[in-house]
Amino acid sequence: MINTVEEIVKKAYEAIDDKKGEDIAVLNVGNISSMADYFVITSASSERQVQAIAHNVEDELEKEGLYVKGKEGHNTSRWILLDYGDVMVHIFHSEEREFYNLERLWKDAPYVDIDNLN
Repeated sequence: MINTVEEIVKKAYEAIDDKKGEDIAVLNVGNISSMADYFVITSASSERQVQAIAHNVEDELEKEGLYVKGKEGHNTSRWILLDYGDVMVHIFHSEEREFYNLERLWKDAPYVDIDNLN
């Protein structure tokens, strides 16, 4: 059972990694944003893979009793956003990730090493 926000981040990260998400980044945005504590960002080389990653994140978190509060982008599968309240998962097609460059937009947010996340 998941009890902390950090455990949600780890579970989402693992679900992304299971489906070969590329360049997974975790940003701690809690000190600079009121919308979430963490962004988990990844990319994929095809729309099918973007969808597969999103479905796996949802499935794995549902097994823990966590349900997505909102989701956007399933129609185009170029950028899917899964909102879990304190954790937002961004799954980009590689081209969209480069274009929107959330890491640059949130440059003041520190990167989190998933292995050291408590």
